[in-house]
Amino acid sequence: MSTFWSIWISVIVLGTIFGCWWLLWATRKSQTTDTETEKTTGHSFDGIEEYDNPLPKWWFYLFIATCVFSLGYLALYPGLGNWQGLLGWSQEKQWEEEMQQAEARYNEIYAQFGDVPIPELAQNEEANEMGQRLFANNCAVCHGSAARGSIGFPNLTDDAWLHGGDPETIVQTIQGGRQGNMPAKGMMPNMTSEQVDQVVNYVLSFSGREQDAAAAEAGEEVFSQACASCHGADGKGNYAFGAPNLTDDTWLYGSTYDWIEETVLYGRQNEMPAQGGRLSEDKIHILAAYVYSLSND
Repeated sequence: MSTFWSIWISVIVLGTIFGCWWLLWATRKSQTTDTETEKTTGHSFDGIEEYDNPLPKWWFYLFIATCVFSLGYLALYPGLGNWQGLLGWSQEKQWEEEMQQAEARYNEIYAQFGDVPIPELAQNEEANEMGQRLFANNCAVCHGSAARGSIGFPNLTDDAWLHGGDPETIVQTIQGGRQGNMPAKGMMPNMTSEQVDQVVNYVLSFSGREQDAAAAEAGEEVFSQACASCHGADGKGNYAFGAPNLTDDTWLYGSTYDWIEETVLYGRQNEMPAQGGRLSEDKIHILAAYVYSLSND
């Protein structure tokens, strides 16, 4: 926060507190008596007269205590612009302390599963419950609470994997993340509109859905030049590149002509953020076992 805004906020906050104090003092000074009387202010409405009685002392002192408390609080805690308070408290520090306490408390629980092989751990009900909570906190925002994914985010409950679904690969994916890049028009940046139509029809022909059989036949050559280096000559994908299998019924961005055409024309870029810096090895181990269990009953 800049110095100007820091001073601006401090003036408003302190001005409000001292303004309230002045209002109390001025009101107190204007009172003609400290006790209740039958004297009225002269104001009457609907037959009801307004008495000129002082503010109750307990109420007055409560207002004063509120002002004093406010000044004490602002001296100890942040609230005046860039002032950090005499105690040096911040919500970030408190969060970090709570996280350290939680780590110290729960790390032993996670550690007891650290040496259990993932296929075996995937059958452990207690470990799966822990893994499900880790998944909900760290993965569900993209893959969904049921791990079925959505457009651009893989379904983790089937057997279609971009990089492989064995335990070691799942751990690597969670630990280091993944970076996906489908270049526009594949390896043929000068691909014409006609060739785009041909390769789209050829991809659709893998499942017998081409719109133009002649275009699909011509698209085989385009596919071999633009796409086969990643997806393979048979279109079954390649774990090394994270290239999906184009011959199954699993599609990350949709399987209609328009969806595939858009993918060919503009490419796709995906990123799976690495969790290695956020989660301990034991947590990743349990999370990997949970993900493994989703597609291995």
